[in-house]
Amino acid sequence: MTQLTYPRPVEPLVDKNLFRQKNTRRQNIPAFNEIKARLPEPVLPEWPEWVEMYWRAWEMAWMHLRRPRTGSNLAANYLVAEADDHIFMWDVAFEVQFGVYGRRAYDFPSMLENFYASQHEDGFICRELTADGQDFFYPFDPNGTGPNIFAWAEWRLYRQTGDDARLAAVFWPLMALHRWFRAHRTWPSGLYWATGMSSGMDNQPRVPDSRMHHQHWSWVDANAQACLDGYILEQMAATLSQPELAAELTGERALLIQTINDRMWNAETNFYQDVSPNGRFSKVKSIGAYWTLLDKDLVPEKYRGPFVQHLRDQWSFKLPHRIPSQSADSEGYNASTGHQWRGGVWPPTNFMTLKGLRMVGQHELAHDIAVNHVANVCETFIRTDTFWQNYAPETAAPGEPARQNFVGWTGLTPIAVLFEDVIGLNVDWPLRSVTWDRRLDTNGRYGVRNYPLGQNGTLTLLGDREKVTIQTDVPFTLTIQDEEQRLQTAVPAGETEIEL
Repeated sequence: MTQLTYPRPVEPLVDKNLFRQKNTRRQNIPAFNEIKARLPEPVLPEWPEWVEMYWRAWEMAWMHLRRPRTGSNLAANYLVAEADDHIFMWDVAFEVQFGVYGRRAYDFPSMLENFYASQHEDGFICRELTADGQDFFYPFDPNGTGPNIFAWAEWRLYRQTGDDARLAAVFWPLMALHRWFRAHRTWPSGLYWATGMSSGMDNQPRVPDSRMHHQHWSWVDANAQACLDGYILEQMAATLSQPELAAELTGERALLIQTINDRMWNAETNFYQDVSPNGRFSKVKSIGAYWTLLDKDLVPEKYRGPFVQHLRDQWSFKLPHRIPSQSADSEGYNASTGHQWRGGVWPPTNFMTLKGLRMVGQHELAHDIAVNHVANVCETFIRTDTFWQNYAPETAAPGEPARQNFVGWTGLTPIAVLFEDVIGLNVDWPLRSVTWDRRLDTNGRYGVRNYPLGQNGTLTLLGDREKVTIQTDVPFTLTIQDEEQRLQTAVPAGETEIEL
């Protein structure tokens, strides 16, 4: 019998995805000791163990870099954290967000291009690729793609680097993927669904029996990510002078924000939660709900305070190691090891929540959580001499189960979280802006050396309570803020000293 096949609908924007036409680009992977001098250096005299952990994370990341095999469909080198050398969109979208700090030594952002190169003609991108660059799932498998956070990762790279050429190239595959999710991952209400596998939180009991199936529920993180994706793509479209696409995204996002707040806000718990087909809320408060903070318009001001308060409550998310993946008062919480997503502390979701808190102005809370998280990861690192896939919520210990030697997304904690939320340094290079939010409890001098600015610049920034010294080869605007003052000044290339 002849088997008939029928073509799927074509998304016209995929024709603009130039990554599908590129040949494999194999970067040389230099020895770590050859490139170490090109990496930024945290200066923390009172916390030498954090600095030791930072350098070990980079060294381990270098050990996990791979070149595509001969004959592979992969477009670029990649970083593996899994034993079978598969690569995952969930992992890579986070890995590039600490890798961007090493861009003077190695092109980490190119790892994302493996997924863009594999995009189907209808816009679909599989969430897992084999070491040969093949899709691991069929397109309409409920577990076949997600979470859709590529646009967020790329926008953060753009704000760090100001790379206009990359932004113009990645917009088209990202927009095509957004349309695929909207067409194939929504209910008639407009709300989105996921599964335990496609959400990245495979064993969290938030939706019954949902590891491999959506169970016809609406999933809070999938909806928040869709909203965030629209928010980011709308800004990209405006930057790239694509007004029709910007208008498409604006209208869709406005309706989605309204529907999320109408149907997914649980007034009894003051929390966004998954919703069953008959309107029943999940019994689990998942860290996935905090994706809502990353779109500045999603959480109304009247909800924001009570929603964020859960991160301050010891019976909820404020545990000895912050932040558990589900609250301690949720059904199925595991206090001893976290049992993966039933309370385990995961660097990627911590990183996401910290970025959301900063988006809504909760800088002090973000700093407090970051210091707690870095300290717990460091204590575990000192005792075990390695990094772990996830951590226990109530002791400084690995989670169970958890892979060891995991860098991987765990590189976020000793690198990106250390720079952005502990030291407090953040860059918006399209605006030539650097902000130093100084909250470390010390009278001593701390900061960074050899920190990358834009595509080619560097910065050394050191200070104590009385004076800040700056050395840079590119001009920018510096904002220094702490609990007592906020100072903004233009910084020229060369050496500058500021009395506080």
